[in-house]
Amino acid sequence: MDRIIEKTMKNLEKNNISAFYAESREEVAGIIKSLVPAGSTVSNGGSETLAQTGVMDLLSGGDYVFYDRRGLEGEELRACYVRAFGCDAYFCSSNAITENGELYNVDGNSNRVACIVYGPKQVIMVAGKNKIVPDLASAVNRVKQQAAPSNTVRLHKNTPCAATGQCISLGGSSPELCAGCRTPERICCNFVVSAYQRHKGRIKVILVNEDLGY
Repeated sequence: MDRIIEKTMKNLEKNNISAFYAESREEVAGIIKSLVPAGSTVSNGGSETLAQTGVMDLLSGGDYVFYDRRGLEGEELRACYVRAFGCDAYFCSSNAITENGELYNVDGNSNRVACIVYGPKQVIMVAGKNKIVPDLASAVNRVKQQAAPSNTVRLHKNTPCAATGQCISLGGSSPELCAGCRTPERICCNFVVSAYQRHKGRIKVILVNEDLGY
């Protein structure tokens, strides 16, 4: 196992966040099946990583009661978001994971960060090794330079970072955490750091020894 992955997993455990290792994306489904019994209610936040690792296929494959938001709009979409708060397992990725065992996530709509903080019985994050950064300052920069610009393109958002490839706040001498564009399509509206958890093992992280997602 890579030294940095090992260090990160140990520090996640110190923060009461359960850590699991997958050598490849093909191993992720087996880990999930061991954590989430068939028949459980499940939902998810938007994530390229979940698609790349086959998690979305697993959730919709019939073994689980899947609160699937895909294709929904308006009140139906909102109802699905609300239902996700009561599910047995909520799946997502993380924008960045520090070697100190902290999770850093930034959302626009913020249904994902809301479920990370409270609601579902367990939150299962799947993340590639490329999401690991040394510290929170690096996590902030990772979102501004990589995750947010890539996700605005994926979501077809008309934001400055979609055009330039980085947050406009990086043009200053000392960009603040929450600084950025002021457009209706901004996806960086709420910023959440998950550190030491009171509810041990509620949040679980599967670290994959591959580069995945944004």
